[in-house]
Amino acid sequence: MEHPTVFPTLRYADAAAIEFLVDAFGATRHSVHAGSEGAIVHAELRFGNGMVMLGSAGANRRPTGGRGECIYVVVEDPDTHCAQARRTGAAIVREPHDTDYGSREYAASDREGNEWSFGTYQPFAYEPETEQAGAAAG
Repeated sequence: MEHPTVFPTLRYADAAAIEFLVDAFGATRHSVHAGSEGAIVHAELRFGNGMVMLGSAGANRRPTGGRGECIYVVVEDPDTHCAQARRTGAAIVREPHDTDYGSREYAASDREGNEWSFGTYQPFAYEPETEQAGAAAG
């Protein structure tokens, strides 16, 4: 299998968000790097065969939480996943539901306001759409 080439990256005021993402959303630690003062400067968390990178906001890095960021993670059983997130204190912002495109999904926010959506929709399971004639001519 080819490795992914796109990695969503989030900055947190408190990179202790790692523990929450592991406990509530089932992430696994791939790599965690602390700076000289002990703050997490970079972390890589795995979700299945995907990865999200995160770090602490600092003087030159603004926090991104609560500004419209959203990460989508494919899971086999959104209902069970949602129940675990709820037990761990995640704020469920969209209850599990069926979509008209055949996915079962829910959404939760982390402690800094980023939205995380989890569902069964797998974009790589479909052939890519071709660009319609004339669309590129604009």
